[in-house]
Amino acid sequence: MALRYPLLFIILIIGLIIILLRVKKHKPKFKNGFKIANTEYLKKDNYYLSLKKKYNLLKNGLQISGIICILVCTLLISRLYQVKETKSNEYNRDIYLCMDVSASVYELNKDIVESLKNTIKSLDNERFGISIFNSSSVTLVPLTNDYDYVLKVMDEIDKSLDANISNNIDYSDPDSFYIRNYLRNGTEENASLQGGSLIGDGLATCTYNFSDPDNKRTKIIILTTDNDLQGSPLLSLEEASLIAKNKNITVFGIGTNNIYANNEENFKKAVANTNGKYYKISTNTSNEIVSDIEKTSKSLLENQSEKIEIDIPQIPFIILIITFVIYIFISKKVK
Repeated sequence: MALRYPLLFIILIIGLIIILLRVKKHKPKFKNGFKIANTEYLKKDNYYLSLKKKYNLLKNGLQISGIICILVCTLLISRLYQVKETKSNEYNRDIYLCMDVSASVYELNKDIVESLKNTIKSLDNERFGISIFNSSSVTLVPLTNDYDYVLKVMDEIDKSLDANISNNIDYSDPDSFYIRNYLRNGTEENASLQGGSLIGDGLATCTYNFSDPDNKRTKIIILTTDNDLQGSPLLSLEEASLIAKNKNITVFGIGTNNIYANNEENFKKAVANTNGKYYKISTNTSNEIVSDIEKTSKSLLENQSEKIEIDIPQIPFIILIITFVIYIFISKKVK
């Protein structure tokens, strides 16, 4: 056990000692009432002595309980805590879903999102994140093992894709307008200058969403796009794939049914740079990619320890309550 603010505790204790010394040094003056002469006989009386002894005991008890109350309050203010070390087993895999959210990839994204929902539910302490891009990138979910939150965002993506695919929007309904633009907000910045579908920039940005290089963790990006560049990116898809390779990130690429042959070839080459695999969307693609991801390295990190500082005010607080009740009880008896 330790104190979060030990210096504050020391200052308060010193202050308490100074106050006690001043009180002890100060001799109370006689106030109110009348002094009685010739009380020597009375002071030797057994009844008087028993009452005086009882009074002194109560007075000392009152002082001690008061001091304890102050000390416990000082302890609570200084925040008593203990360091607890927890050990857990977790899988060492980080997965990012990186989606091109330009209109030509809506159908592909719809299929992938639906399939990945069940995969996310089966994860065990692995971290999952979501990044979307068009002319600019947005991180919807940083790497996390809060799967409820990830699924909530996936549902929002699903609704937005449905709204954009059907194009059935009630512009008078703020919620309907919000859902339609859910994938557009932030991903179309500077589109008039840079153009859209900047695949290389989208992939490169996603690679930097991973934590610092850690060879103990398997890093995976699921990239969905038709690789149909419509602007002027800072990085080509191949250059971005080399960044991923240098960061030990494996890219699983998924192309649309109507992807152009040249774009598909470049996509395959980029994915191969990372020792990943390319897929073309079909009825079985979603299940196949999920199955292949499951086959990737997923070693178990056993006994991962984490030290947590936990406040422990319970015992001091109980002592404070008990002592305060005693103080109140004794003070009434003294009166």
